Amino acid sequence: MSQHVNNSENIVEFSSICHEEKELIRASVDARKNSYSPFSNFAVGAALKCEDGTIITGCNVENSSYGLSICAERSAIVKAVSDGYRKFTSIAVCASPVNDISTAPCGACRQFISEFSTKKDIIIYLTGPDMKKIVVTSIRELLPFSFHLNSCK
Repeated sequence: MSQHVNNSENIVEFSSICHEEKELIRASVDARKNSYSPFSNFAVGAALKCEDGTIITGCNVENSSYGLSICAERSAIVKAVSDGYRKFTSIAVCASPVNDISTAPCGACRQFISEFSTKKDIIIYLTGPDMKKIVVTSIRELLPFSFHLNSCK
């Protein structure tokens, strides 16, 4: 199930975002076009910004065995890690809003994003395909009590 975020303090206009983050948000909108979502028809795109400025995209890929589906956020992270990236600064997620409320990463994606934010918070931009409203949040705001390897020690 998708989570929804609608805190008016975190909503900004696309025009107020800096150029680099606009590029990231646009990349998430473009990535959404590659979604393979024949079962839910709920297309999601994600664009992950690496510490060196590289942008890696991903989209949701559904499977007839639903548990094997992968969300856009995890798709982008897996792609980035397989290309040798480990440090990320931000991620943009584009999905159709539900009742005018931006769709936020699911719990599994929050934990996945959190895995790469042990020293620095990762900024999250949530938008719809029209990019009218941008919700700006962070992984620590969405998952304040994340699980990390050092939690086991």
